[in-house]
Amino acid sequence: MDFNDNPEEATYRAEVRAWLEANAEPLLPGESASTVEDGDNNEIIALAQTWQAKKFDAGWACLSWPKKFGGRAAKGMHSVIWRQEEKRFNVPPDIFQCSVGMTGPTLMAHGTEEQLERWLPAIARGEDIYCQLFSEPGAGSDLSAVRTRAKRDGDDWIIDGHKIWTSLAQYANWGILVTRTDFDAPKHAGLTYFIVDLSSPGIEIRSIKQISGGETFNEVFLSGVRVPDANRIGDVGNGWRVTLTTLANERGAIAGAGAGKISIAGLIKLASRLSDDAGPLIQQDSVKEKLADLYMQSRGLRYTSLRTLSALSQGKKAGPEGSIGKLGAAIMRQEMTAFAIELQGIAGSIDSLEVGVEGSTWQSGYLFSPAARIAGGTDEIQRDIIAERVLGLPREPRVDKALPFKDIPIGR
Repeated sequence: MDFNDNPEEATYRAEVRAWLEANAEPLLPGESASTVEDGDNNEIIALAQTWQAKKFDAGWACLSWPKKFGGRAAKGMHSVIWRQEEKRFNVPPDIFQCSVGMTGPTLMAHGTEEQLERWLPAIARGEDIYCQLFSEPGAGSDLSAVRTRAKRDGDDWIIDGHKIWTSLAQYANWGILVTRTDFDAPKHAGLTYFIVDLSSPGIEIRSIKQISGGETFNEVFLSGVRVPDANRIGDVGNGWRVTLTTLANERGAIAGAGAGKISIAGLIKLASRLSDDAGPLIQQDSVKEKLADLYMQSRGLRYTSLRTLSALSQGKKAGPEGSIGKLGAAIMRQEMTAFAIELQGIAGSIDSLEVGVEGSTWQSGYLFSPAARIAGGTDEIQRDIIAERVLGLPREPRVDKALPFKDIPIGR
């Protein structure tokens, strides 16, 4: 592995940094950029859209998109460099992972010319915000088991169903939607993919109040929603193939999402600040042992990530190894935040911005950490990918794969 920029990458990084320095304020040491849970959410969303438009006008949005669609046809490593540098600045949160990172590439792969002209420009400039209407209460990890029904009615489709864990749906105006159009076909063969206008009659969005106090996730109910056939992406019954394109791009879209205010350096700093009757916590053997374990985990994840970056720098594509980082980082985040609360003693039970230790950053992180082990693919799904596609182990038997979907048992 070569961890250094090659000459071309170094030149590109300098160009990125120069533009950011001219257009954004750098983060101070220990400072973090805002999230959609900070302050006035509507204001933050508006700022994010303004920032996206500014990047687009300067040629820094949609880096990996083809030039004819407003991108730079940038290499994978160039997108990584942009994310690395942008994280150094106090810019609005990226709310366009579904829009730019997933919907755009899916449209380019499966959409018609009319659909590309209709939707891509507004996606690129941040005028439209998309959400992902995939998971359902009875079909989370097994996405091919969705039961949201789409029935043809002339030039429209009538859609009825229930989606859940939809991130940022309350701010989105469009959604990418997987439905079942044929219950007699095997489960992978009876799916059809749509783009749906979330202002359509029959759509109800209910925010899910999380234990952390945030409302990032939502339930979306669709009752008799009319969607024009012109909003269908790909052929009828070919929705699984379109969905796989979206999921492949989802891994890349969420790859740049960091831990934010939660880091091993921050945990070591916390342990250095706190004391008990035996003295500074950082000097106690049990604390040092746990910190060393977490530090080694973080180094392992870092070098696994650098292995991927090294491959990207050599022109290769990121592979299924990304599941290692996703699985390991989600588990480690939960361990780190739990240990941070333990270090605080009785103060660890206080979740208050005003009086909590370090503004209760660790408490908030701990309460949100279970979501990180579900979003973007559960721990179990990541383990399957690692086992089958990285280690080459035999695939799990799937006895329901060829059955008509209506004949698959669903329990009581």
